[in-house]
Amino acid sequence: MIEAERRLLANALLDFSNQRFVLLSESCIPLFNFHTIYSYLINSTQNYVMAFDDPGLVGRGRYPKTMNPNITLKQWRKGFQWFEMGRDLALEVVSDTTYFPVFQKYCLGSCYADEHYLPTFVSIKFWERNSNRSVTWVDWSKGGQHPTKFVRPEVTVEFLENLRNKKCQYNGDSTNVCFLFARKFLPSALTRLMMFAPKVMHF
Repeated sequence: MIEAERRLLANALLDFSNQRFVLLSESCIPLFNFHTIYSYLINSTQNYVMAFDDPGLVGRGRYPKTMNPNITLKQWRKGFQWFEMGRDLALEVVSDTTYFPVFQKYCLGSCYADEHYLPTFVSIKFWERNSNRSVTWVDWSKGGQHPTKFVRPEVTVEFLENLRNKKCQYNGDSTNVCFLFARKFLPSALTRLMMFAPKVMHF
């Protein structure tokens, strides 16, 4: 997964006009129109790689001790594989020859590199410009290994408006435009999303 993400970034970096890079799931939807999303990201002073220290089994419990001393348990972080970053960080990710080989060699089986490599790498090297949050909303409230999936009846104007009005920090200021995308929406939700898009998302 990490190798694929690095290849995607490397190819996107070949176009010098690309300044921001977003990795989304096929089950993601935009919560705002293109102009709003573009303006939000192109004017951002931060990267959006979720990174946190999880003391549980799916956090520190996945840490391979063989990574020490290159990567210590204290440095180990968890997060979503869906990221957004600027060109400077993308260049660092594709050119990383220090931490990526360690993950290649030791992060096997239940380690799940796609949930740990970027959060750990960014937290070690580039934490000062990282927001430690994602621009993609997801519902983990029901527990389990996978987030909630949304089908057609669950897509309402009220639900979408609620997702578009979350509080967070943006360039040091409070804003109610926190998440730009949301997941997981199943294909059955498409007809209602298309129906509400002009009214709610304004496209």
